Amino acid sequence: MNAPLVHSLDARYYIDPAIFAAERQGLFARTWQFAGHECQVRNTGDYFTFEIAGESLFCIRGRDGTLRSFYNVCQHRAHQLVEGAGTTRVVVCPYHAWTYELSGELRAGPNINAVPGFDRTQICLTPIRTEVFHGFIFVNLDDNAAPMDDWYPGVREELGDYVPQIDTLEPLEWVEIPEKCNWKVSVENYSECYHCALNHPTFATGVIRPETYDIQPTAGGYVLRHTTECQDFSKMSYPIDASVPHGGEYRSFFLWPMFSFQVYPGNVLNTYHWRAHDVDNCTVWRGWYTPGGVDSEVIRRLAIQDRATTVEEDIRLVESVAKGLKSRGYRPGPLVLDPACGLNSEHSIRKLQQWVREAVDG
Repeated sequence: MNAPLVHSLDARYYIDPAIFAAERQGLFARTWQFAGHECQVRNTGDYFTFEIAGESLFCIRGRDGTLRSFYNVCQHRAHQLVEGAGTTRVVVCPYHAWTYELSGELRAGPNINAVPGFDRTQICLTPIRTEVFHGFIFVNLDDNAAPMDDWYPGVREELGDYVPQIDTLEPLEWVEIPEKCNWKVSVENYSECYHCALNHPTFATGVIRPETYDIQPTAGGYVLRHTTECQDFSKMSYPIDASVPHGGEYRSFFLWPMFSFQVYPGNVLNTYHWRAHDVDNCTVWRGWYTPGGVDSEVIRRLAIQDRATTVEEDIRLVESVAKGLKSRGYRPGPLVLDPACGLNSEHSIRKLQQWVREAVDG
């Protein structure tokens, strides 16, 4: 007897503002989200701001060398503390000059000593769970969240194996890609290669060997692993060093819900990270990395090629899907679930949509 067909998510999961609002309050605030890279806060007092789940946040390097993240709000009367990025000796609120140590404790404020019973030791900026993952900074607004290694079992070790130099890498550039679609449309498109041969000729013939492509979820975690061999060296769209460990392989690790590490053939590291702005708009950043962030003609050319081919092709796909999801003629069809998995199967989409249902429907 055949198993029942598994249908794709109903359109409301992508187009209903109420569902997006629920994700913002729940899913985005209770999952590990990418903040930035350690090289942005290399020295004492270095900081940068970012936004997660509608909250303004900032990371800062303390005098003890510890990297901390805080909500970007003064505990006095709620003015935002810092903007952009920079370096500071202390954090000073622009509104009334309440001053905080780099570790978050209130240091001083005009005339606070005149207030009977005022105890500045009881006032501190609100901290946020922060982890550094091979130089990449992640935060979680849930104080009780499990560590990243529990969420993404084995990824830290496997990345270190496939990119032995990863702890020396820094961003060469981040390519910003606005997309007029719900963030889940973009993530799903990235998380299957059923569409690759038809829509990504450069990637499918000049980077990967499609017949070896597979995507599998990791047991007990929130990871999708993409695995494949690279194309024949004579067909590769960029020169690779095949002598490095795993030089002829491609690996990708999607970390639910909005980040992915890709290891291109030749140990070339690149990343995706998503930011959801509203129910109909998101931005994707494509990151490219080199040791110390030193310029590389090969990586620059690869980034340009990727933006002009795969990325541009994906923008057209996801924005068309976003329009189609609003059609009254759309009826969610069955996913293509090949028991043998492989390139032309949507097992990864089934897993993603399971995670969405768990997050939205409980």
